[in-house]
Amino acid sequence: MASENAKFTVNNLFNVEGWVCVVTGGGTGIGLMIARAFANNGAKVYITSRRRDVLEKTAKYWGSSLAHPQGKLIPAVCDITSKDSIRQLVDEVRKNETRVDVLVNNAGGLGAKEVGKQDESVQALAEDLFNDDPAQWEDVYRTNVIGAFRVSAAFLPLLHAVTMSRPSHTGSIINISSIAGITRNTSDHTKYSVSKAANVYLTTMLAQKFRSKTIRVRVNNIAPGIFPTEMAGEQAQIPADRMGRDEEIAQATLMLACNQYAYGQTIAIDGGYLLAHG
Repeated sequence: MASENAKFTVNNLFNVEGWVCVVTGGGTGIGLMIARAFANNGAKVYITSRRRDVLEKTAKYWGSSLAHPQGKLIPAVCDITSKDSIRQLVDEVRKNETRVDVLVNNAGGLGAKEVGKQDESVQALAEDLFNDDPAQWEDVYRTNVIGAFRVSAAFLPLLHAVTMSRPSHTGSIINISSIAGITRNTSDHTKYSVSKAANVYLTTMLAQKFRSKTIRVRVNNIAPGIFPTEMAGEQAQIPADRMGRDEEIAQATLMLACNQYAYGQTIAIDGGYLLAHG
């Protein structure tokens, strides 16, 4: 009876001790919030970014005082828009690990605001939008959609390897999109919003592709609202009446990582933004 009750304790429900995690864009912002959630609960977390100095500073500052003695933050430079860089990251992880329990595709780019204005003439708006630089679309898509797709593919064997050591446990991919990909309010960042909508669908597609008996990797998605990050915009009026807190992203991530029954889900952690703004 006692053992049956023990499985409902928080420590057992969200136990990630000894796990191996990879968090792209883990040096700052939401990626760092997620990396700290795993590391402070005993996981070994590889944090990636293009900027080595940011990674090393982050690992030194936050990794030196983790709440769990087994937790680690390990810097690993990676540009997710480069196939060669992704391969190098996978090779680096594979040198030290036989599996990856969780991959968090968090790295992303905001892109430039549209130049068109709501109150300008039809002709002026048409010209502004038509003359938009296609390279800006490509840059945002290359990071927010193609990058997540390629990183997921590259880590698939290591994610699948989880079931070999723990048959009842599956490797997990968690994509970080945005409510910008769900709401109708683009805030003049159409390229970003469309790319995040594509990221939401990418989650569904990968969840279908990786759900077979021969692969067994779960794919889910978190769509954050307004959190204190480098990309955060102005705070809108929402039911929560505040920005999100670090631990609220952490709670959602740990749930999707640990809940072996969650497949293909998109969870909006938005303080009620979608209720207020649709």
